[in-house]
Amino acid sequence: MPLDLWFALVAYVMVTSVTPGPNNTMLLASGVNHGVRRSWPHLIGVNLGFGGLLLGVGLGLGAVFTQLPMLHTVLKIGGAAYLLWLAWRIAHAPPPGAVGDRPRVTFVEAAAFQWLNPKAWIMALGAVSTYLPPESFWTALGIAIATFCVFGLPCSFVWLAAGSALRRALTDRRALRVFNIAMALALVASVGIVLL
Repeated sequence: MPLDLWFALVAYVMVTSVTPGPNNTMLLASGVNHGVRRSWPHLIGVNLGFGGLLLGVGLGLGAVFTQLPMLHTVLKIGGAAYLLWLAWRIAHAPPPGAVGDRPRVTFVEAAAFQWLNPKAWIMALGAVSTYLPPESFWTALGIAIATFCVFGLPCSFVWLAAGSALRRALTDRRALRVFNIAMALALVASVGIVLL
């Protein structure tokens, strides 16, 4: 992969990884409700799960969606249903320290969610179609996966850290409840955008 193309890929990774979306909304909420340490599996699951999705798209899953447009509808409905379920979990999260308090999303859930996350699919399809030259496709795919893992992690961490910083301000249970409902509504709004 030429160096100028790689720099363009790094910029793409950073912009797409730091902008709002379902993953970052959930990381922000997890940071508020559980802090950085307990949300670390969620963050790593997002990062490695996206690497797996990017590999899958590079291996041809993107072409499958082109050949079978019905799968796009299935992905859209499945992703919307999962986002609504996650919104419900956030809205009904117990306060920190309560019985049943646990990390919002586990490593496996976060990794698996990438396969239903419409923004993640757009990011992966965009990366494969724009930044992977055909003459060195497989090498470039490996470089792209590593680039997303290395540069995407700190971009997503910003949201987790911001949530953890807000945690100190949201010590009142009512304020925390309002925040959780606002984050749940943000996810519900993203479902509306996906379905449109």
